[in-house]
Amino acid sequence: MSIELLGGRVLAPYFGSSIYVWGSIITVFMIALSFGYLIGGHLSLQAPRLSKYGLFFVAAAITAVPTILFGDALMDWVFLRFEDPRYGSLLAAMLLFFIPTAILGMIAPYSVRLLVEETHHSGRVAGGLYFISTLGSALGTLLTSFYFVLLFEINEILVTMVIALVCCFLIALVVDRKVEFKVESKV
Repeated sequence: MSIELLGGRVLAPYFGSSIYVWGSIITVFMIALSFGYLIGGHLSLQAPRLSKYGLFFVAAAITAVPTILFGDALMDWVFLRFEDPRYGSLLAAMLLFFIPTAILGMIAPYSVRLLVEETHHSGRVAGGLYFISTLGSALGTLLTSFYFVLLFEINEILVTMVIALVCCFLIALVVDRKVEFKVESKV
């Protein structure tokens, strides 16, 4: 949600903050998440491991970096070709945010798969994860919209998010190795 809100700030200098721009941003994020959920669910069936799970975080971080480094140049390029805020904002949002958001969408279904040990607990696990995820989104929305955008530049916030994603990747690797070590030592 923080990235989605920042998307509005990134596009506003070029296309304004009209209903068209926000409609474009929300649509791109919803479609990207939908694809991410689908792909993440599929990947979760192929020998799920925390180390693979961690790759989603680092991949999202890596694919968010071009927004930081080349976002302004890309926005200039799009704006010079599509001044209409409907199509320009839609294209800009797709180019800047689709891939990292789709990758972030893979995390939820993969998380469910990693946490479900018995199928009759899957609903409770999924419900708990979506509860935590939605509360996190609400917190991210409030913090970003009420404080972060007032205190920091957009790229500073994005860099912090990239760092947080890389930290999640590293945590997944460390935990995966500890779990693997425990399993090997029991055998």
